[in-house]
Amino acid sequence: MKRLFLTLALVLSVLSVMAADIVPISNAFKGGNASSLSGSMDKEVDMALPGSSKKCNANDAVSMLNTFFGGNKPTGFTVVHHADKKENGFFVGKLPTSSGEYRVNVTYRAEGNKAIIQSIRIE
Repeated sequence: MKRLFLTLALVLSVLSVMAADIVPISNAFKGGNASSLSGSMDKEVDMALPGSSKKCNANDAVSMLNTFFGGNKPTGFTVVHHADKKENGFFVGKLPTSSGEYRVNVTYRAEGNKAIIQSIRIE
């Protein structure tokens, strides 16, 4: 029985090391702080926000999010689903704002334990 618990602990620790950390991204959405995501954006990011959709560079992606947060002040953020697969992952979240609730889909690639955002879709 002791061996089983040790094996389980080892497997869980290996899985946690392999997973990219999405907490900074989640916190940025929760606080409506797009600027804090500038270091987490890939060189090109697919952005889809209500009323606009385009592939842009990291600075433009942050600017688009700032504009969105300016008109839709977040009141929280909850990750509903999260999955990692080798070097990639995604999560789905609920973003309640002053103007209603939005569904957020973020895809990323893992660089070490850091999540590098490849796409953001807010619906």
